[in-house]
Amino acid sequence: MSIKKSAFGTIGGEAVEAFDIEAGQVRTTIITYAAAVSRLFVPDGKGRQADIVLGYDDPESYVQNRGSAGAICGRYANRIADARFTLDGETYSLSQNEAPNHIHGGFHGFSKRIWTGEADTANKAVRLTLQRPDGDEGYPGAVTTTVTYRLTDDPALEIVMEATTDRPTIVNLAYHGYWNLAGHDSGHVRDQHLLIDADHYTPVGLGKIPTGELAPVAGTAFDFRSSRPIGAMIDDTTQLPEAGYDHNFCLNDNGQPLRRAARAVHPASGRGLEIWTNQPGVQFYTANHFGKAPAVGKGGAVYDRHAGFALETQNFPNAPNIPHFPSAALRPGETYRHVMRIPFFIADL
Repeated sequence: MSIKKSAFGTIGGEAVEAFDIEAGQVRTTIITYAAAVSRLFVPDGKGRQADIVLGYDDPESYVQNRGSAGAICGRYANRIADARFTLDGETYSLSQNEAPNHIHGGFHGFSKRIWTGEADTANKAVRLTLQRPDGDEGYPGAVTTTVTYRLTDDPALEIVMEATTDRPTIVNLAYHGYWNLAGHDSGHVRDQHLLIDADHYTPVGLGKIPTGELAPVAGTAFDFRSSRPIGAMIDDTTQLPEAGYDHNFCLNDNGQPLRRAARAVHPASGRGLEIWTNQPGVQFYTANHFGKAPAVGKGGAVYDRHAGFALETQNFPNAPNIPHFPSAALRPGETYRHVMRIPFFIADL
């Protein structure tokens, strides 16, 4: 196992660093811009390596291209209706970066910042830290956030996101990686198989804001309780107007510290992964935005519609404004702690 630090480039004259972690047959690169996973190589059933996350070769491409590829989003990932919320009787107005709503922490949220990174060789990990002041993008409270990435010999990628505050605030961090188990440069993911451990999802209205309903997935395009191709119903525009998914699923509670959110497999190569988390929801997103604005990714790969799929474990979108959704409040003396564990495996072909 090794960790190597190198220069990745600059943004506005500020250095962006890269940390390469290798453990067994898995290796990954973490960059300090957006605390993003930039590369992640895993083998298939014949030992052939592929980089299974979408990303870019230079910092400026991360800045210019939409989609938060590989990033940590916050202070509140996903959407907040009308860019405002009320906490302890006080209403706060946030930046309207998806007017009239707020998404992923605003114009300069955590996914648009350069973090401070350090290797933790003893724990086979890289830890990144970001401090943001009271009033940042409209949020109350100064917040200190850390994200720790660790490779284990299983093999698995573990991600632990933590935050503390000096005033009552709201926090919802999410890892916004795009997976393509055939390789980031292999085209669309419609034929890759997905299971989501959720009996319900949160339907959305205008601006993709949840209506507040917890609707059953049974008999809908959102029923991934049994593994099926991602593209099986993706063209059903009566249920999926964008011809793609961008929805929160309410994860089933197994009564354990971590619940399984999803299981994905690329049948042709046998590469597979599971996602386990302590969070109540997962946003399933099929990279629909690349359909309108394709991007040139690593090695000149073109990312078009459905080039990858995101499984963002999280609190529910707009939870601060919907009382029966899980609370997103964080208070002084408390620690927000979001755990993801992503084991990789080879499926029987």
